[in-house]
Parts: sequence; structure tokens; C-alpha cells
Amino acid sequence: MAYWEWNATGNPAHPHVVVCVHGLTRQGRDFDVLARTLCEGARVVCPDVAGRGKSDWLQDPMGYQIPTYAADMVALLVQLHQQAPLQTLDWVGTSMGGLIGMVMAGQPGLPLPVPVRKLVLNDVGPSIQWQALQRIGNYLGDTGRFESLQQAADAMWAVATSFGPHTPAQWLELSRHMVRPLVGEGGGLALHYDPAIAVPFRSLTEAQAAQGEAFLWQLYDHITASTLLTRGARSDLLSRETAQAMTQRGPKARLLEFEGVGHAPTFVPSSQVDAVASFLIDRQLVETR
Repeated sequence: MAYWEWNATGNPAHPHVVVCVHGLTRQGRDFDVLARTLCEGARVVCPDVAGRGKSDWLQDPMGYQIPTYAADMVALLVQLHQQAPLQTLDWVGTSMGGLIGMVMAGQPGLPLPVPVRKLVLNDVGPSIQWQALQRIGNYLGDTGRFESLQQAADAMWAVATSFGPHTPAQWLELSRHMVRPLVGEGGGLALHYDPAIAVPFRSLTEAQAAQGEAFLWQLYDHITASTLLTRGARSDLLSRETAQAMTQRGPKARLLEFEGVGHAPTFVPSSQVDAVASFLIDRQLVETR
């Protein structure tokens, strides 16, 4: 599993680590803008979950599920702790990355170096709208073939307008790390991820999703980390009803909604970056260093 590390403090062994984990079809460079701000006060680690970005693809497609990803993250944290002891651990998870975060923060028995102190769940919760899963399933696994980065960016925007307003330059930069070169296939570009991540996703039934929801609520109710729930006000994946319920039980998350955004906020606009940074980083401490 590849990961991207950000550190601007001059201290590569910074004891405060923030792990940022992306959504289903995304990769760790999604957090570049946020990481540039967070790394002023922490060591920021942004993994490419297995099958995405620079990470290896799994031989068995059925391994592309949350338990595998959570086990990988435990191994990553142990490795980071061996490199330099962790004293403070925070987690930022978008969609799938938030579900992994719920596993990490909601199971006290996991062999983490330190417990998760603060948790940011970005547009995800224990209850996920079935219609949104069907929408995602319509394009998942189609990695395409593109003649240029711009063509790929345009195609991705067609299915990601719910991310909310971005300038052309912002969207092109987000898209840059979403493609890989095709070798021996006439050239061109394809989306970065293993198409086989769609196999377990498409095997999921509505009944299985309901069973998973009950388990996720159990995890959520065991979370003791201070929790910020960010939501696109137009999200079709995280309903407002679920978001409100998350403010009333478990860690009683603080809810912050972004207008004009669906699933999911990208943490590129400054208002979104500032909201997460102010929750995770002691700005006063950073400014006095």
C-alpha cells in the first residue's frame, strides 16, 4: 500500500499524525490542498487504499472490502509508529474512508499505537442511501480510455458534479492523479483504479446493506473520539435524517453542512479546508512556533 506523507514542520518525527483516507474510486492525492494546511501542525499521511492510485491490486477481488482496508490501516499505523512514536492520532475519512475510520475508532480492541483522538467523517454515516449505492454502481468499474488528461477530467466531471463548484484549474489538478498510462494498449490514459473493485460492490444486496448498517451503528455508538461530521447539503448518500441522528447518539458528532455540494465535499474550497483545520489543529500553537 502506497501512501503520501506531508510534513512542513521541519520535524519528520512529529508526534501528531493525521491520516486522510479517500472515497471508493479516489486516491490519496485528493487531500493535497487540505494536507498543505494540516501539515503546518502535524504529520499528514494520505494512503492509496489497495487497488487504487500507486498501491498494488489484489489478486482476489472479494478482498476489496472494508475489513481488508481496516487491517491494512492498522499495519500502516504500526509502521508509522515504528518510524517515529505517535502521541496523537486523528482521522479524516471521505465516504469509504469514513467507514474505515468508524472501524478504527469504534473498535477499542484494535492494536492501534494510540486511540483515535479526533475523527472527521466526510459525507458518510452508518446509514447509506440505497439509491446512492445504485447510482455509484452504474459507473463503478468502467475505467475508460482517454486521449488526454483534459478528456479524462471532462468525463469524470460528468459523474462528479455533485462535488460542488470548482474552477477548471482546481478540477484538472484533482483529476491529474486519477489516471494511469495505458501500456501496450495503443496508448492513452485510464482511470487509476482496479476495475475489479466493482465485483464485491455489485454483489451487495439491499438486505446485506441493511445488515451492515446495524453493525455500523454499533461501531458508531462505541466511538469516543471527538467527531466532526461534514455533509454536502445536497448529498444523496448521507441523508439529513441520518446526519441528525449522528449528532444525538454515539460521539454526538458536530454537524457542518456545505451548501451547493452533494456527495462529497472535496476539501479543496478554502471554507471546507478551514473547517477541518480548525477542528484538528491548534492554530495558536502553530502560529507561535
